[in-house]
Amino acid sequence: MATHLPSQKYLSTRGGSYGLSFEEVVLKGLASDGGLFIPEQIPSLPENWFQAWKSLSFQELAFEVLSLYISPSEIPHSDLKELITRSYSTFRHPKVTPLRPLLPDEHLHLLELFHGPTFAFKDVALQFVGNLFEYFLVRKNKAAVEGQRHHLTVVGATSGDTGSAAIYGLRGKKDVSVFILHPKGRVSPIQEAQMTTVLDKNVHNVAVEGTFDDCQDIVKTLFSDPEFNKAHNLGAVNSINWARILAQIVYYFHSYFAIVPSNLTSPDPSFKLQYIVPTGNFGDILAGYFAKRMGLPIAKLHISTNPNDILDRFVKSGVYEKHFVTGKAAEGGLIEDGVKADPAGVKETLSPAMDILVSSNFERLLWYLALETETAGGKDQAAAGAVVKDWMESLKATGRIAVSDATLAACRRDFGSQRVSDETTVVTIKSVFTNPATGRYILDPHSAVGVAGALRVIAARKAETGGKLQDNEHFISLSTAHPAKFSHAVDLALGKVEGYGFEELVRPKEFIGLEQRERRCRDVERAEAELVKRVIVEELEAEKRA
Repeated sequence: MATHLPSQKYLSTRGGSYGLSFEEVVLKGLASDGGLFIPEQIPSLPENWFQAWKSLSFQELAFEVLSLYISPSEIPHSDLKELITRSYSTFRHPKVTPLRPLLPDEHLHLLELFHGPTFAFKDVALQFVGNLFEYFLVRKNKAAVEGQRHHLTVVGATSGDTGSAAIYGLRGKKDVSVFILHPKGRVSPIQEAQMTTVLDKNVHNVAVEGTFDDCQDIVKTLFSDPEFNKAHNLGAVNSINWARILAQIVYYFHSYFAIVPSNLTSPDPSFKLQYIVPTGNFGDILAGYFAKRMGLPIAKLHISTNPNDILDRFVKSGVYEKHFVTGKAAEGGLIEDGVKADPAGVKETLSPAMDILVSSNFERLLWYLALETETAGGKDQAAAGAVVKDWMESLKATGRIAVSDATLAACRRDFGSQRVSDETTVVTIKSVFTNPATGRYILDPHSAVGVAGALRVIAARKAETGGKLQDNEHFISLSTAHPAKFSHAVDLALGKVEGYGFEELVRPKEFIGLEQRERRCRDVERAEAELVKRVIVEELEAEKRA
């Protein structure tokens, strides 16, 4: 592809595919060898990026970042600008992802990512992804006759927010059917209502008896089945789809420019910025890693996990290992917010969207770590793919990966990590609300995991500097969901606090009456790929008849 820069061509993390176009990786989602797509090269920022970008709107900044990864031979610049404009016209805030001070004395800021149509950070990516799917399909079908049209069957798994964001991004799109698997009884009532009350004929919800990881495994099984994939032309919307990671890179740049002094004409090397990200599947923080590798001056990225802490344990030990929790030890969280005791090994928490055994996007980071530390000269992409393939086969066979000291050191250079308990989550929601500096700000439990991790990072930094932060160092914690999506956890933390009222302070008007609306959903009694295949075939046939 002579028209594509190396950053606009894509490969599989497991070495089975190279030289793919952006359109191919967006529509395929998952590589045929089971790997995830990444650019063949991470682009460097233009020489004048700071001066040229610092005053741009979110939409203008999105165009500059995305065009580094998308060749204009695939999406002309005018079309890309129109796609971006359309995608973010659905957001309630003019800045799309506004940055607000949370605790000024601690230099802590909150990046609000929940101003999209489903009140979750995943809207930032999935509004764009939905428009991308439609753009590519309309182009493919311009000359197609009826019966020979190119049709995409999008299949995804959700622990809550991905499902509703994907559905709202794809509802009513021509030539696209969307199937969202969720673990039955393990998403909050609001999340379930947001998904199942969308009655567009191309939207199909599937409730699976099992965990989110079971749903994710079924999705990967479907994509790895060449016959089923070919017959139904599967596409992915989970964070395994590269376009989702790409769209999320933008708000790291946007928040950076929101916080640096406006009189600067170039980056100040003394300005230290650290991000703290509540993390389950690793996609949100991975976008920050790409921004950092591109050249955005980020001092450190901090993972903040709940008790499902496979990532925290990896950063501390170099061992990436499934940690199964069963019986009483697995119980926790709130049934009303979407958790249920389950024998499959996930610890139930107040932040159920992060209740995972493995992080599906972590494979992408492992590829870059392998390239740097496990290959000759750090440049042999094929060798890196072979290493990752071995690691992932080991994870599947034994439930663990152990990396070298050099690989772990490379990870720790860019990442720190914290593990936050449910008890600390509750305390953090309460302490932030009651702190006069915050103006009675209410965190959802996932955002509280991030803020709790941030406060530990800040405390550690103060211990290094004798108790005082420097004027030029700041901390940004990502706020990933509106508190109304996890109302019972918020009530648990604030129900007895003077001045708190859910109806007055939390519930948005868009949620009123949502749970009473008509619903449509198919139940699957066991977490088996063959049962889900049967549902997909039946629903597609019914959709065609309709």
